[in-house]
Amino acid sequence: MVADASAPTGVSPRPLLQADLGTPPLQADPGRPLPVLVVHNAYQQPGGEDAVVESEIDLLRERGHAVAVYRRSNDEIAAMPAASLALQTLWSRRSAGEVAALVQRHRPAIIHVHNSFPLISPAVYWAAARAEVPVVQTLHNFRLVCPQAMFWRDNQPCQDCLGHPPWRAVRHACYRGSHVQSAAVALLLQGHRWLGSWQHKVSRYIAANDFCRDRFIAGGLPAERIDIKPHFVPTPAAATLAGQRQGFVFVGRLSPEKGLATLLQAAVLAGQAGQPCPLRVVGDGPERWRLADLSQLPAGLQPLGALPRSQAMAEMAGALALVVPSIVPESFGLVVAEAFACGTPVICSRVGALPSLVEDGQTGWLFEPGDSGALAQRLRWAMAHPQALRAAGARAQAYHAIHLTAQCNYRQLQAIYARAISGGAAQPLHFGG
Repeated sequence: MVADASAPTGVSPRPLLQADLGTPPLQADPGRPLPVLVVHNAYQQPGGEDAVVESEIDLLRERGHAVAVYRRSNDEIAAMPAASLALQTLWSRRSAGEVAALVQRHRPAIIHVHNSFPLISPAVYWAAARAEVPVVQTLHNFRLVCPQAMFWRDNQPCQDCLGHPPWRAVRHACYRGSHVQSAAVALLLQGHRWLGSWQHKVSRYIAANDFCRDRFIAGGLPAERIDIKPHFVPTPAAATLAGQRQGFVFVGRLSPEKGLATLLQAAVLAGQAGQPCPLRVVGDGPERWRLADLSQLPAGLQPLGALPRSQAMAEMAGALALVVPSIVPESFGLVVAEAFACGTPVICSRVGALPSLVEDGQTGWLFEPGDSGALAQRLRWAMAHPQALRAAGARAQAYHAIHLTAQCNYRQLQAIYARAISGGAAQPLHFGG
């Protein structure tokens, strides 16, 4: 699907209509902010990545940028033959053609790609190169160096493909448990390595932190073109922060890699001293069955199901601490940034990028991933020291104000755009359609 430049944020994208051809193009004006074309393949179940994309679109528009959006959705997959999906994943002529048409129409100074998998494909990089428009690619997950995208296999961390051709993923059926689908993703990654798409068709990459940057460099991306820019979270309204703080909260997908089993066992252990561990669980996912039988849940645990982002943040603002028991190496931890914005400290696993956000004993507390006993110990200590949690929450809120606000993010984004433009577009090389 294609959303034209005049489509309001938050409205579902629609196909490009003939009437859209009458809308004003995004013309570069030396006295105005640069026009930008944002490209994103949306997920069927919106998550943190989709939220980041919408926040950045709003950020640019609020500061005067004319923003056109090219968006396709994984909702298209259900009606698509498997062979067609595989071909589009490798090289989508449709997406390349539609992006080329938008470039010709709107004349963006920058094409900012977020997710191109599986429907948009790296073909859009080549369309941008032919039009001599520089590309900035945000690296939201580890897909370019791991077919499964999260360094996760058989319910445990795995980096077997990092720095190697990704054929191990085919043997282990890492993508959706399918050898065939894993082969398609592996061919996408290795094929575009051979073509030079990742090396030569992207002007700048954006990683959220040093942890991610180091892994992308180990996976073969050019170190000199990877900038670091964390995601941002708008400052919540005063009303969101006004309530009393009680208990702990988990906000996230109910899936094995998010550590739900560790959390539930820790809640049992933390409540064994006679005082139940008050814990609210916000989210949905394949492990919702663990919360289905209320009679079997630890005393004090309250499952709330999936909530809109505003309500989830209100739950964080009303908690003594956010608990993030992830086992998988997180690429950022947007929920941590949201908690910081609410003045809520974080008790989280020492895994992935989380320790780069949470300073142990200052803005939160760390424990080893999968160690329910260590987490229970942290929870018991936190229940006994609410004053220490309030002080950590104040430090967390100060960290957000300095590093994770919209204003700070905008300055960083504009510097990256300037580097992409000054470095020039990728060399035009005609290939495909």
